[in-house]
Amino acid sequence: MLRQQVLQVCCAALFAPMLADVMTVQLQRHTVDAYTAYLRAADERVQRQMREGPFLWVDASPERKRQVLAGKIIAEPYGEHGETPVPDGLIHDWIGAAFIPGTTVAKTLALVQDYNHHKEIYTPEEIESRLISRKGLDFHIYMRVLKKQVLTVVLDTEHDVHYGKVSDKEWYSRSRTTRVAEVEKPGESNEHVLPPGTGHGFMWRLDTFWRFAERDGGVYIECEAISLTRDVPTGLGWIINPIIRSLPRESLTNTLRQTKAALTR
Repeated sequence: MLRQQVLQVCCAALFAPMLADVMTVQLQRHTVDAYTAYLRAADERVQRQMREGPFLWVDASPERKRQVLAGKIIAEPYGEHGETPVPDGLIHDWIGAAFIPGTTVAKTLALVQDYNHHKEIYTPEEIESRLISRKGLDFHIYMRVLKKQVLTVVLDTEHDVHYGKVSDKEWYSRSRTTRVAEVEKPGESNEHVLPPGTGHGFMWRLDTFWRFAERDGGVYIECEAISLTRDVPTGLGWIINPIIRSLPRESLTNTLRQTKAALTR
């Protein structure tokens, strides 16, 4: 099985330049509607968890809590598979956690809200980042992100992020994408930003739910990341699968790892 996967990735890398142009797709209205319905249900679930508890995902499992306290960064599919097929798309739902000893929730929030310097923390996935506007605990931000798995895709994204305080030691945030546009020939003189909803479809939407809790001599950070990508076209699964089915977990794990590293320097 492992050998087969390696061969698939190697073949995909070999033929990627030839296939890059033929794999472009258009985001469909019914795909967005299905994602919106899924996200609405997730919002309701998260709000219910906020009211009824437990506040942290790791609190529901002694084994998860033991692992993060031991220094491990964990990431699991939310639900049975973490992937829900919708018309002409796939919804990916992953949740992860880490524990950062010796820090505080105030320092953690200061770091994650410093959007002008995210590109220095979350390299190489974030190429550029900046705060567009802020009103109280509501932020509007811009990020240029790189998605690399066989093929390399650069995206210009904008997000609305809201932070909320449960107590002095417990905070949460909710981020919604407001714009995702693929960039052709990024950094070159003929760079071109495609209209939103066109391109390779490796990320159409990304919404995240964060939890921050100061306990046990440090801070627990958790993130549930819900994203929308293209589906797997018939005959091209061998190149698409390594991209869209591994990127959500890898991106989540890297984000948690880099946040932890920045707070423990």
